[in-house]
Amino acid sequence: MGKIALVFSGQGAQYPGMGKELYDNSPAAKAVFDMADSVREGTSRQCFEGTKEELCSTVNTQPCVFAADLAAARAVAEKGIKPDYLAGFSLGEIAALAFSGMLSDEEAFRLVCKRGELMNEAAEKNKGAMLAVMKLPADKIEEICLKFENTYPVNYNSPAQTVVATKEENVDALIEEFSAVKGRAKRLSVSGAFHSPFMSEAAEGLMEYMKSVEFKAPEIPVYSNYTAKPYEGDYKALIKAQVENPVRWQTIVENLASQGVDTIIEVGVGKTLTALTGRINKDIKAVKVENLSDLEALKV
Repeated sequence: MGKIALVFSGQGAQYPGMGKELYDNSPAAKAVFDMADSVREGTSRQCFEGTKEELCSTVNTQPCVFAADLAAARAVAEKGIKPDYLAGFSLGEIAALAFSGMLSDEEAFRLVCKRGELMNEAAEKNKGAMLAVMKLPADKIEEICLKFENTYPVNYNSPAQTVVATKEENVDALIEEFSAVKGRAKRLSVSGAFHSPFMSEAAEGLMEYMKSVEFKAPEIPVYSNYTAKPYEGDYKALIKAQVENPVRWQTIVENLASQGVDTIIEVGVGKTLTALTGRINKDIKAVKVENLSDLEALKV
């Protein structure tokens, strides 16, 4: 029998009502939302009743998606499913750290709240944008980025998609440049140029905050966005690096497959990672769990 990886969603697919069905039907999921409300009052209300605009603000998005991610993971575990490996996309990595036992749920939630605040501040100070680029190989995208100042590939998502961070004033010219070589670029609805040097101040601030945070060894291996390998060595340095460097999601999935993973369960919001898995390795069974019907249908 193959191995199972649990992967935690990143921001971008958040919506009003996320997590409500699991809250109402899973005691383990409810406990996560109750914890979040005890630390940051109103988190559940934002998840269940907040407006789309409210949920798209980074200071709200990150704690809310964290809660939805971890709640879904706990509901999956409540069914008796035990993953062999963990990974999370961007902020989802912090939820993975909590599930692994490296941090308590409350410590991880406080960390992601601070992360959201710092990244929002950096985004407001250093205005930038992000573009999803399709139909071009990563090396060609890297080559084009070198032509523009402050432009970086930041999410290596799949063979068919790489996300680029850039300055606001570069957006139109970049879209034209990618189009000229038969690529397609779409601007993402995000509030900053994440996983790039635009976030260096946020990364430094997070490192300062983590001076008072104690990490334990993971009970389940967690793959780092920064190295695409399991966490080892200086955990804090990996979390800092993740904020200002590219997410290497394609390599993470490839490395999971090389370890015998044949099932990936995406927990949290949306189905982005499920779709990316299919584009990276069609031999892996990819399913999502974000609501009650997903949970009830889950069989591995």
